[in-house]
Amino acid sequence: MGQDEPQGVLMEVVFLGTGCGVPSKRRASPALLIEIKEKPFLFDSGPGSLRRLHEAGIKWNDLTHIFYTHFHVDHIGDLPAILFAAKNPEDLREKDLVILGPKGLKDFYAQLLRLYGDQIISSHYKVNIEEMEDKEEREFEGIKIFTRTLQHTPRSLGYRIEDAGGKAIVYSGDTDYCRELVLLAQDADLAIFESSFPDKMKVSGHLTPPLACKMAQEAGCKRLVLTHFYPICEGYDLFEEMKGIFRGELILAEDLMKVRV
Repeated sequence: MGQDEPQGVLMEVVFLGTGCGVPSKRRASPALLIEIKEKPFLFDSGPGSLRRLHEAGIKWNDLTHIFYTHFHVDHIGDLPAILFAAKNPEDLREKDLVILGPKGLKDFYAQLLRLYGDQIISSHYKVNIEEMEDKEEREFEGIKIFTRTLQHTPRSLGYRIEDAGGKAIVYSGDTDYCRELVLLAQDADLAIFESSFPDKMKVSGHLTPPLACKMAQEAGCKRLVLTHFYPICEGYDLFEEMKGIFRGELILAEDLMKVRV
């Protein structure tokens, strides 16, 4: 976000990866960057995220906080790559990094250290691992982050991000239909919900386009962006499936797409 941005625009979302764990020419695995007053917050970093950061013109060494929804490979697979790239002597990372996620993140990170060792350990900056609980609230320089445990893995988290003016973005990560996400997304300016499969191919632990629309409508969201598409979705008219369910603005995410709030 440059100095010439319209007055009042405080948050910008960059959709780095809008796919899943199945390879796709069109979509990288899930990753979402939210810039708030030019501060970048990364949510998930599936395979391909590091490349997409580069393609979006975002320096990965500028990241100060990375949030994870859960520990499936398609959401966290590029974490070792990000840490490895930070050791590049031509662009050495020197600012500390905070990595946040559900309970179990500390054990996950410890396993990475055992596996990769010095490849991802640096003496030039510190990595702080912080686990978050259900219904937790954190504040970072006036930016508030709220969590809810959703229905995917036992510890999967959804996030609500609010700026100092009260504008809210909600990111579901992976989830099935659940009341917790409706509560988390109440009156959100922008809801970013997964929509893995067409309605006829519903899979437990994931949403379909109509279900995502139903939840956003129940929550009173102003805009809804669907993401986390499996390749099978390409053969379906998803807008036809969703017709008449959500009355706000509806968008299907694409890699490197930007949305302002």
